Amino acid sequence: MLHVKKAYGLFVFGFICSYSFAQNVAVIDAKPISSKEFLWAYKKSHKGSVSSDYAELASYLNLYINFKLKVLDAREMGLDKNQVYLEEIKAYETALETHKKNNGVNKNYDFLLNEYREGVLMFNVSEQKIWSKAQEDEQEIRDFYQDHKKNYHAPLSEIKGEVIADYQQDLEEKWLKGLKQKYQIKVNESELKKLTKP
Repeated sequence: MLHVKKAYGLFVFGFICSYSFAQNVAVIDAKPISSKEFLWAYKKSHKGSVSSDYAELASYLNLYINFKLKVLDAREMGLDKNQVYLEEIKAYETALETHKKNNGVNKNYDFLLNEYREGVLMFNVSEQKIWSKAQEDEQEIRDFYQDHKKNYHAPLSEIKGEVIADYQQDLEEKWLKGLKQKYQIKVNESELKKLTKP
């Protein structure tokens, strides 16, 4: 009897896991990205419409996964425990609550709050990992210029802005590559296909 219960328990657990995965477009390090959240974010950046092109949705999902990976890294670094960050989030939450009271129920409240939380984290971690490095480390920029000299047709002093932009992109690509090796990413292609509108 115990074996039957155990087998049934495992079956139910497996069913719940597969059912919950079916509601998600992807899972990163056991943290799901729900179809609702993904669609909301997609519509917000595409004037309220959803593409019928699977490749376009898949491309946006890739960008969204990159965003989520950076947020995950920020949390691993403890940036979500920073006092200035917590105060900023509290102020936004209060403003959102006030707006909600004055204008009735906001069905996007949770999405808006989460987007702000994660957006600030992504900004803060990018500042540490990319922007500050590129602005402050003169030697790294000179080394990057020397290593990629064939791509440039002017001295560093004349095209420093361009070199810094390329260096930032290089830093971001390496950072994301490392994050993709560190965290397990599973994309639910069948769920993503369901979201395409004929």
